[in-house]
Amino acid sequence: MWPFSRTRPAAAPESTGADSASAASLAALVQALPEPVLVLDRKGTVLFANPPAVAALETEARGQHISVAIRAPAVLAAVRDVLAGEAPQHVEHEIKVPAPKLFGVYVAAIGGMGESPAVLIQLRDLTREQQVERMRADFVANASHELRTPLASLSGFIETLLGAAREDAAARQKFLELMRAQAFRMKRLIDDLLSLSRIEMNVHVRPSSRVDLVEIARHVAEALAGMAKAEDCAIVLDFNEPLVVNGDRDELVQVVQNLVENALKYAGAGKRIELGGGSSEGQVELTVRDFGPGIAEQHIPRLTERFYRVDVQESRARGGTGLGLAIVKHILNRHRGRLIVSSNLGKGSVFTLRLPAA
Repeated sequence: MWPFSRTRPAAAPESTGADSASAASLAALVQALPEPVLVLDRKGTVLFANPPAVAALETEARGQHISVAIRAPAVLAAVRDVLAGEAPQHVEHEIKVPAPKLFGVYVAAIGGMGESPAVLIQLRDLTREQQVERMRADFVANASHELRTPLASLSGFIETLLGAAREDAAARQKFLELMRAQAFRMKRLIDDLLSLSRIEMNVHVRPSSRVDLVEIARHVAEALAGMAKAEDCAIVLDFNEPLVVNGDRDELVQVVQNLVENALKYAGAGKRIELGGGSSEGQVELTVRDFGPGIAEQHIPRLTERFYRVDVQESRARGGTGLGLAIVKHILNRHRGRLIVSSNLGKGSVFTLRLPAA
């Protein structure tokens, strides 16, 4: 047995009526608190865990040893120290899966409660604060790097228009068209960076609305019908059943739309893109299959990295920002799902979304 204190009585004294009433009052108070709170006995068993604590830890901790609910040596050491008579402690607890979370943990002894409720643990979610700081630094680094090229182009065009091409109407028209394209590229890049930042800020909050991926696939096919016609490529739907998941509809639309847009831009030469899927063993899958040139194997593990491109020049020429699949990855992380990519050169690629069924 994992010891919390150096000495323990041979037999725990019976709780008095006052102790029982105090414990009941404490349980009611814990249930009413808005922040995650757990109460332990001297053996480390969770007596009370309010709904915010269950949601934060994604487990029903009551009746289990605290080491099952919170696998963090720093937290367990703080509990032992507090039960040994030391002052309340503040520590941090980081969860890596299914989505990264960071908690500030306050551990304090509960006095005057008899032998039962002995330790109070309060969790404060620091995930958003940590992510805001990280994203601020990432945004500055990424934006400054990616915006440098279009800004340099715009500066060069402006200097030319102010100098040698000042009176050249044909050159002026040409340069203005190029400047418009570069300005649009910067706008799209900033929009994608802001979208990625918003998604990362909420990646630890799991969506709960029921969404049908088949309905989303139909919506995306209709929305991109014009683009498909321009690329002379057909979008074919092949579904035999609804594919219902818990999710954020707008974000899942963005996922499917990004994948279909990529297929149209880079694999439209295959003349057909197929959307299909099914469900099995509590999992739902939606696939986007193209019949284009395919992707070399060495590129596949890096496709979801920010600004990673298989062909930089082609991507930029088609208005790509290098962030589409990074956005897909982060949205799927929030939904506790994943992206699976398979490809054969000359035969096409398959992008599969795998999500827990609702």
